[in-house]
Amino acid sequence: MDLPVFHLDFLNNRMLIAIIAVLHVVINHGMAVGGIPLVAYLERRGVQTGDESWDALAHRLLSFFFIVTTTVGALTGVGIWLSASLVNPYAIGSLIRVFFWTWFTEWLVFVTEVVLILAYYLSWKRWTGPRKRAHVKLGAALSIASWITMALIVSILGFMMDPGSWRTDRTLFSGMFNPIYLPQLAFRTPLAMVMAGAFGLAALLWVTKRGSALRARAVRSIAHWSLLWTLPCVAGGWWYARVVPAAMQANIPVALLTQLLEGWARTALWVLGGACIAIALVMAWGAARPASLRRWAFVVPAVLTVLLLGTFERVREFVRKPYAIAGYLYANGLREEDYPLLQRDGLLAHATYTAVRRITPENELEAGREIFNLACTRCHTVDGVNGIRGLLEGMYSNRDSWDYAEPWRRDAIASYIGAMHNARPFMPPFPGNEQEKQALAAWLESLQTQRDVIEGAQVTGVAAPPRPKRRSDGTLAVDP
Repeated sequence: MDLPVFHLDFLNNRMLIAIIAVLHVVINHGMAVGGIPLVAYLERRGVQTGDESWDALAHRLLSFFFIVTTTVGALTGVGIWLSASLVNPYAIGSLIRVFFWTWFTEWLVFVTEVVLILAYYLSWKRWTGPRKRAHVKLGAALSIASWITMALIVSILGFMMDPGSWRTDRTLFSGMFNPIYLPQLAFRTPLAMVMAGAFGLAALLWVTKRGSALRARAVRSIAHWSLLWTLPCVAGGWWYARVVPAAMQANIPVALLTQLLEGWARTALWVLGGACIAIALVMAWGAARPASLRRWAFVVPAVLTVLLLGTFERVREFVRKPYAIAGYLYANGLREEDYPLLQRDGLLAHATYTAVRRITPENELEAGREIFNLACTRCHTVDGVNGIRGLLEGMYSNRDSWDYAEPWRRDAIASYIGAMHNARPFMPPFPGNEQEKQALAAWLESLQTQRDVIEGAQVTGVAAPPRPKRRSDGTLAVDP
């Protein structure tokens, strides 16, 4: 708790990360990890058949993928680091301590990937004739580098869901090869290839002429590519579904905003598998009758794959709750092992950035506001996305009439705060002491009758007085 809290009350902190991260993953999977192999495949087909139209088609696709990945893709990659470091610096700090060498290697591979894609793109029209086969091999090397960057990052994503034996031995190897790693990689790899085919099919609207023989042949070729990878995608999803921890499976209905799957779905990947099959059907139709495809049919697979990946990322992030790193760090940025200390001494006693150190009757509401800022704002806003005021209004009602609702009273709110992690397992337990729980309840009660805004550290971050020293008997020396 040595860093100020960054907060976006209108958007929500986690929504900020989600927008940037999902956009980056869509580009990375569809246009780099899957897109480059697809381009190299089409280029190789041109070499094998001696048909220069395949080479021209592959170059046009590469031009599109190259521009998007090196601009929006690169910016959103940096944006993930920036937004995650602002919103939950403790999670990023913990991951860096565990995966320093993994990230160091990934950065080296990423630099190599940038050099290779520049060389691949700029040498396309120069490496002709006898050198064309070497150019195809350059595309293969770029494909491998793109996949390695994803493979390294996936180990970290899997670790956040289930650290496995790292909890006891604390080694890099056990952290990387966690129980989720290989199944997730087995799902993401073919999914990236399917997405590349879907994006490639959509790109044909712009890089080929309507009714041309090249478009018909390209539809068949790209559709076959996607169909080839669809079955491994579903199989990888099934494997992934089997290793998701049982506690996380219970969060799936909430993550999908429906109760329809409760009781039988092991993970949301069943839904994703169904989407893969739907994509395969569209691709099969295109492969069998390319001339009959309407313009919208070229776009449908791309839309489906974006929805598929967006749903997957939404579910993957949510089911991990109440943790940011399962069994180690809660979503509020506090370590599980620190809870006994915080619940004894209080959050405010150990917070560097707070306007209140000691709660009095005069500053109780201000203290409650500070506690909300420290413990709740990584997931909640006041009036924005996932706003706490709206949740309060939605949770109270008179049993005898739906037309009348009574505000929650302080005692009821305090009681709920103390047991909320039982009623909503995806929420961390309250980290403060009893006095802080009462102060937070008083502030939440006041929100139902008056307005308040949490600006966040980007506007009003204030460093608190020096942290109190601990006496020899273990108690805190806090001055009034």
